[in-house]
Amino acid sequence: MTTSAAHRVREVEAADEAAWAVLYRGYRAFYRLPDDDLAVATTWAWVSGRLHGLRGLVVEADDGSLIALANLRTFARPSSATIGLYLDDLFTAPEARGTGSGGALLERAAAIAAAERLSIVRWITAADNATARRVYDAHATATPWVTYDLQPRA
Repeated sequence: MTTSAAHRVREVEAADEAAWAVLYRGYRAFYRLPDDDLAVATTWAWVSGRLHGLRGLVVEADDGSLIALANLRTFARPSSATIGLYLDDLFTAPEARGTGSGGALLERAAAIAAAERLSIVRWITAADNATARRVYDAHATATPWVTYDLQPRA
């Protein structure tokens, strides 16, 4: 567990479901995704059950409330024949932004990668997400890669 004066980073626990769901709904709303109870419940089941290589981290404030989350998963890197850690989602409650919780989650991800001998922690973000990018730039190096999405089709 990572600790600071204002918060603690830890793995999700079963009792976190309701508070985690509030944060995850905030994440989805930030990215203008539709409110979707099934998506939230499914993602919680994956994260809390460590399914599909996923694991969840949360930041707990001194008062016990959850103020941030990160959802991580391992992925194969054929070009280097290694396994990396992918940060799928990172969200801090608006009232807790600027507390260092986002950076604490990134540092915990880096510590997990080191402990498990993973080769990298990687993620994407929206180009116009200036607030998050300031945090990310303080902890990592932006890459020159461009992301594409290809929809399944017959």
